[in-house]
Amino acid sequence: MDRPRLLATDLDGTLLRPDLSVSPRTVTALTAAEAAGVQVVFVTARPHRWLTPLAGLVGPHGTAICANGASVVDVATLTVVEQHGMPADLVAALVAQLRSDLGPSARFATEAADGFAREHRFVSDHPVPPGSPCVDRIEDALPATTLKLLVLDPDCGPPEEFTTRVAAAVGDLATPSSSGADGLGEIAARGVTKARTLAAWAADRGIDAAAVWAVGDAPNDLPMLHWAGRSFAVANAHPSVRAVVDEVLPSNADDGVAALLERCAAG
Repeated sequence: MDRPRLLATDLDGTLLRPDLSVSPRTVTALTAAEAAGVQVVFVTARPHRWLTPLAGLVGPHGTAICANGASVVDVATLTVVEQHGMPADLVAALVAQLRSDLGPSARFATEAADGFAREHRFVSDHPVPPGSPCVDRIEDALPATTLKLLVLDPDCGPPEEFTTRVAAAVGDLATPSSSGADGLGEIAARGVTKARTLAAWAADRGIDAAAVWAVGDAPNDLPMLHWAGRSFAVANAHPSVRAVVDEVLPSNADDGVAALLERCAAG
């Protein structure tokens, strides 16, 4: 296939440069790919509230898949138009099990369609929206539906070991994943992955896996990369990702996704 019908790309560590900017080359390549008939959809662990700087980059469909597949978002309005979340009682049970298994250094936050909530000890490098609940225990601020439960543990040890411990704690009640950040676990509803939501979104538009190219960098991209007809990783990707893809692109610092988009535009 000279070009796909749909190109699905992760953002952080993949399409975005290390400073989280979008290069002029990438902007031009996105426009050219869409003009050539290749739809581009962002598939990211980011919550929808982090998409504001990227609103002008989505194609005519105006859609992004966020929170590791837990939400489908209209980027122009930052509206969650579809969500696959977890009820409050399930999240409370998951938190209890994680506290028991990980110990007192674990702290928690939630992402929901209505916003972000965190424990006082949950400190993030990202700006927290004004008015976001901040509590001693996340159980006191659980939304009706949680898109993503975050667990942070600065004393967790090696990232792979922490991911294994989080997975063991949640069992088959939910789907844990890792975006590659040290000491951070991300938990979505059972069976929810980037791949599942992307597959449904594509199917609604008559696009099957064989007509999809996907590119990523982190372990949470693996289900999407396995599902797509052709898979790509940027050179800076996690070793487990580079090991399974069909092709390794230049790094995100070297506009690897832009190079792939240019190939799509050229056919």
